Amino acid sequence: MVLEKLGSALKGAMRKIAGRGFVDREVLEEMSRDIQRALLQSDVNVKLVFDLTKRIKDRALDEKPPSGLTQKEHVINIVYEELVKFLGGKASGIEIKPSRILLMGLFGSGKTTTCGKLALFYRNRGLKPCLIACDTYRPAAYEQLVQIGEQIGVPVFGDPKEKDSRKVMKEGLKKAQKFDIIIADSSGRDALNPEMIKEIEDLNKILEPEERILVMPADLGQKAEEQSRSFQKAVGITGVIMTKMEGTAKGGGALSACATTGARVRFIGTGEKLESLERFDAERFISRLIGFGDLKTLVEKAKEVGAEKTAEKIISGKFTLEDFYQQIEQLQGMGSLSQVAKMIPGFSKLGKKLPGNFMDIQEEKMKKFRYIIDSMTPEEKRDPDLITGSRIKRIAKGSGCSESEVRELLKMYKQSKKVMKKIKPGRRGMPGFMKQFGI
Repeated sequence: MVLEKLGSALKGAMRKIAGRGFVDREVLEEMSRDIQRALLQSDVNVKLVFDLTKRIKDRALDEKPPSGLTQKEHVINIVYEELVKFLGGKASGIEIKPSRILLMGLFGSGKTTTCGKLALFYRNRGLKPCLIACDTYRPAAYEQLVQIGEQIGVPVFGDPKEKDSRKVMKEGLKKAQKFDIIIADSSGRDALNPEMIKEIEDLNKILEPEERILVMPADLGQKAEEQSRSFQKAVGITGVIMTKMEGTAKGGGALSACATTGARVRFIGTGEKLESLERFDAERFISRLIGFGDLKTLVEKAKEVGAEKTAEKIISGKFTLEDFYQQIEQLQGMGSLSQVAKMIPGFSKLGKKLPGNFMDIQEEKMKKFRYIIDSMTPEEKRDPDLITGSRIKRIAKGSGCSESEVRELLKMYKQSKKVMKKIKPGRRGMPGFMKQFGI
C-alpha cells in the first residue's frame, strides 16, 4: 500500500515523543532522523527532506505551545502542519460546474481509465459528462474507452479509423455540445518528445479547456518533476491526477515533486475500480497516513453510494445484524474495506482485534451471509444474542450453510460492534487524537 512504510515510521517517531517526559534537542534530532529515513525510503528528494526536518526542528525549539496544548502535542502538531505544507498545503477547491477537461500523460500512466473515473466523479455530482477518444496512437485505445463509457453510462465520441487526433477532437466537439463535462483523452508516448508536445499543444488550442490535467503514476518517483515541468511549459497544466497510489511505496517522490513544481495534485487513484478516485487533500492525506483517520472522505464516499446512514452507524457502533450486512455490502461499493478502515480514527490499532479475514470478505461469502440472515426471525436479527445452539442448527439448515458459517457471521458481528464502540473520533484537530499515541 502506498507510503505504508512512511506512515508506520511517522507514527513510530511521534510515539517516541509521546513516551518522553519532555522534548529537548536530543529527542528532536532522533525524531528528525526517523522522519528523514522514512521520506528518503519513499523516494523523496534529499534536499527537500532536510529542508523539511530543519523547519520542524526550528519551530519545535523556537515556538511556545499555544494555550491548551502541551509541548508534546505542539511538536506533533508541527510535524503534521509541515508535512501538509510539504505536499502542497490546503486543497484548492474543485468546482462542480460545466467544464472542458484535457487529460495527458505518458504510456502506462492509467490515463484512459482515469478518463472514466473522472467522468463518473462528475456524473455522481449531477453533471452530464461525455468522453472524446483522441488517443489515436495506442492500439485499441478507442475500444477501451468505449467499454469504460458503457460501464458508467457515459457516451464516447471518436473514430477508430481516424489517425489524426485533431480531426477527432473537432468532430467530437460537434457532438458534445449538449454535455456539461467534456473529457478528452489524448495519446501517450514512451517518453516526452517534440511530436507528443506538438500534438498536446494543438489539442489544447482546439478544445480550449478550463482544466489541463496531467495523469501521472505514483511509481514514477522523482522523475515526476521533469514530466510536470515539461507539460507545464507546453500547455500550462492546471493540476495532476496521481494514479497507482494503491500499489507502490515510492509515492512520496511523485507527490513532493508535484508540490515543488506548483503542479498541484487534484485527485489520486486508489484502486482499479472506476469508483476508486479521491480528491487529493494534503490535510486529509497526512491525517490518514499517520493514523488520525479521515472521516470527511469517508462521509463523502458514503454519500456517493447512498450510504450516509451506514457511515453514521459505522462511526457510532450502533447497528443490528441486518445493518451489519448492509454496511459490508455498501462499504464494498466505496472501495476495499481496508481502504475505508484507514479513514476511521483509531481503526489501525483497534482493527487488529477483528477477525483476520474481515477486510477481505469475498462475494461468495457475502451470498452465504445473506442466506443466513434471511433464515433468521425478525427478533434474531434485532438481537443476535438470542441465537444459541438449537437456533444455530435451524438457521444453518434453513440457509443451506454449515453451523460453523453461522457462527462465523455472529462472531464477526459481535467483534466488529465491540471494536467500533471503542473508536472515538474526538474533536477536530490533533489534540483529540493524542491518546492514540500514548499522550
